[in-house]
Amino acid sequence: MTSLPTVFFLNGPNANLYGLDKSGTYGSESFQSIGDRCHAHAATIGIQLDFRQSNHEGQIVDWIQEARQAANGLVINAAGLTYSSIPILDALLAYDGPIIEAHMSNIWKREPFRHNSYVSKAATGVIAGLGALGYELALTAVATLIRQGGSK
Repeated sequence: MTSLPTVFFLNGPNANLYGLDKSGTYGSESFQSIGDRCHAHAATIGIQLDFRQSNHEGQIVDWIQEARQAANGLVINAAGLTYSSIPILDALLAYDGPIIEAHMSNIWKREPFRHNSYVSKAATGVIAGLGALGYELALTAVATLIRQGGSK
């Protein structure tokens, strides 16, 4: 029996508040519910999912570094750190597997400062603006890239 490929799905600051945002930018579904959907989807596409969230940049950098040894692929929504974190970019650049950048909202339809993503400079691809469905599509994309032997 071969083991399933492992994918880390890393979520940045305030993602734990999904569903609680009065503006509706991130939809009404809770972070827990989105995580449950992602775990269910991962099981259907044959990957082992490690779904994490932190409000701390250094923790996310540590997880990306951990992924170098423990994960076949990476999905990341760095949230507000997307637009400012060179340390996250540097950690992603040191990761050899496929990386999918995912965003609940369409960052290019929002404030101009959100149009420049440091994460994109290391990502294999980007999925944005589709809410929780985009998270599932990101998992499908990274699983496909892993099976094809793809990397960055």
